[in-house]
Amino acid sequence: QVRLVESGGGLVQPGGSLRLSCAASGSIFSINAMGWYRQAPGKERELVAAITSGGNTNYADSVKGRFTISRDNAKNTVYLQMNSLKPEDTAVYYCHGKVTITQPMGVTLAFWGQGTQVTVSS
Repeated sequence: QVRLVESGGGLVQPGGSLRLSCAASGSIFSINAMGWYRQAPGKERELVAAITSGGNTNYADSVKGRFTISRDNAKNTVYLQMNSLKPEDTAVYYCHGKVTITQPMGVTLAFWGQGTQVTVSS
């Protein structure tokens, strides 16, 4: 039905930057909120940042001032710009989207991407 495909993860030194992208495709009527979650080894998945279709944003306290979430509605894509990265940001980052699909029409479902690894290490 709907696929969310992340890209942009990798290895970066502390203090460095990465930009994650997540493109949605498939039977999409509209995309409501989109967000980024992360899960470090031995820890629960946590919300990093979220953005509504109108552009309202929400961030975890641990990333405020360092990460910026944005979206391109025309491309069904959400981005996460991550600056001043710290070793504790190391995790698998997952894209999440609440999507109103076309088949069946009008149903809103939640979808996850496959995840992309971000490693912050010297």
